Amino acid sequence: MKHSTKPFTALASRYQRRFLGLALAIALAACSQDTDTTSADNASVETAQTTVTLTQWLDEQYETELQFSPIELTFLGRKERNDELDAFTLEAFAEQLAWKTESVAQMKELFDPEQLTDDELLSFDLWAYQLQRMQESEAFFYDGLVFDQMNGVQSFVPTFLINFHRVDNADDMTAYIKRVKAVKPRMQEAIANAVKGAEKGVISPSFALDGTITQAQSIITGKPFDRNAEKDSDLWADMRLEVQTLLEAGTIDAIAAEQLTTQAKDALVNYLQPAYEDIIQWAENEKDRAPKVSTGVGSQPGGGAYYAYRLRSQTTTDLSADEIHQIGLDEVARLRKDMEAIKDQVGFVGSLSAFFEHVRDGEWNYYPNTDEGRQAYIDDATAAIDGIKAELPNYFGLLPQADLVVKRVEPFRERDGAAQHYYPGTPDGSRPGIYYAHLSDMTAMPKNQLEVIAYHEGLPGHHMQISIAQELEDVPQFRTQARFTAYSEGWGLYSEYLAKEIPGTYQDPYQDFGRLTGEIWRAIRLVVDTGLHAQGWTEQEAINYFAANSPEPLESITSEIQRYIVMPGQATTYKIGMLKILDLRAEAKAALGDNFDIRAFHDVILGGGALPLPLLERKVGRWINETQQ
Repeated sequence: MKHSTKPFTALASRYQRRFLGLALAIALAACSQDTDTTSADNASVETAQTTVTLTQWLDEQYETELQFSPIELTFLGRKERNDELDAFTLEAFAEQLAWKTESVAQMKELFDPEQLTDDELLSFDLWAYQLQRMQESEAFFYDGLVFDQMNGVQSFVPTFLINFHRVDNADDMTAYIKRVKAVKPRMQEAIANAVKGAEKGVISPSFALDGTITQAQSIITGKPFDRNAEKDSDLWADMRLEVQTLLEAGTIDAIAAEQLTTQAKDALVNYLQPAYEDIIQWAENEKDRAPKVSTGVGSQPGGGAYYAYRLRSQTTTDLSADEIHQIGLDEVARLRKDMEAIKDQVGFVGSLSAFFEHVRDGEWNYYPNTDEGRQAYIDDATAAIDGIKAELPNYFGLLPQADLVVKRVEPFRERDGAAQHYYPGTPDGSRPGIYYAHLSDMTAMPKNQLEVIAYHEGLPGHHMQISIAQELEDVPQFRTQARFTAYSEGWGLYSEYLAKEIPGTYQDPYQDFGRLTGEIWRAIRLVVDTGLHAQGWTEQEAINYFAANSPEPLESITSEIQRYIVMPGQATTYKIGMLKILDLRAEAKAALGDNFDIRAFHDVILGGGALPLPLLERKVGRWINETQQ
């Protein structure tokens, strides 16, 4: 029936951190001991290490951790607890944190790091690192925005229900209905969190509130919320389709179909609609408090500490805001020179700024703003992915088994000029990865950037990296699902660069200029993100800097800057991660000389799942040493 997908980075990391599921009362399994043996206590550590491997123990721990989040279980294609939604409370987060703290303490008691293999030690350190991240985040639970125009809960929940909740039988549909009913208490929790954040001085910018209101209204527009509406709402259309599919398959009879349909309508009208009306009312009330000029988190109480935490968490480094800002300035200067070279190559006479306008405003660079133009974009993106796919065995030993499809974003969350994104499939390959494109305004979708975005989101980018991680069989399960934005987005940006080395790509100089446009875009992010959140830049100042150094359409630039304001630090991860991978590649080539194998290098980067950058550096260093021997 429905193919569901797991959101990448922005959704996953945001909600796994903030809105964790209320735990079942599951205690850690104690090590088996014979109470009649007096030496059992003294031998507990040795016994654990001889009877169970660290990988086995971590798999058991991860299985317990998964039970904290019904949403995460569904992401993985599992149906236990599929009639629940995660609790959005600090108490739920604290409960999982307490469990994780105990788990790490037990790991350190049971396993001696000096007795572990190199790869086991990597898993050991990664499990402990995840705890460290959770511990640090607790103090900032109320410092971020709960509702915004990007990934607020008002958008996340229906996206999750429509794209993730799989319906194969009547029980699955009943669970779907229960989840819709659960939206009301979960949204009440989310509003309470937003109120507590406001009490700390966290104030939503007007555009975030406007986006929240628009999305919330869109979700409860149409039937069954308005009986006289010409169209069904997205949720109602999805629920009706699920019931109809079950009926046509003979899984349920007409009486059951009618009962389920009635129950679905009741859940939407009497539970979900009031919840979204409350969100709209909250946002309308907040608009009076919104600042006239939008800035970053540095303007809110404790904003400096919060932003420093966000940079550490997102980049997995100790780079300061000033250091990141300077890296960005240097990279922008370097990339402008490369863009000048392309300008000269195509014979354009004039300044680089004039060339930006030529690319930005030329009708030749855009698909028609029609359904035919939107389908052409999807077809061409698919063709670009299919074209590079044939060359990948020359650059990778590890290849993904999961399929990939290109789709348009659902109407209720589609926004003009918003960035394309990727949703992973299931580990077993039962549903494909999805590259989603915002196609509501084709004037914000330049043709010359189609290739580079397809390589970033699809192959050899996110789809390849995440699918390979999920398909790994020789590492603990938690590593197959680990998410570190600097690693993942660094790989995505590195993939754009790598594609230029692969035959058949960027054949048109304008497509290569699109590649540079994508890279300087990520360099600009280092400058404007730190400018907004650490140096007091306004929204308009950030827009002006972006527009002066990129041919991106103004609609896309504005959307991007507003994204950076509500997601502090996240935008810095792309360039920081890419630079680290390039540095590691250069280090490996210098050390190995003729023995350097690009396929082996890529397999080292991808073959252990996502890692914090310091652990990735350690892994590559170990590979270099082993190859030299």
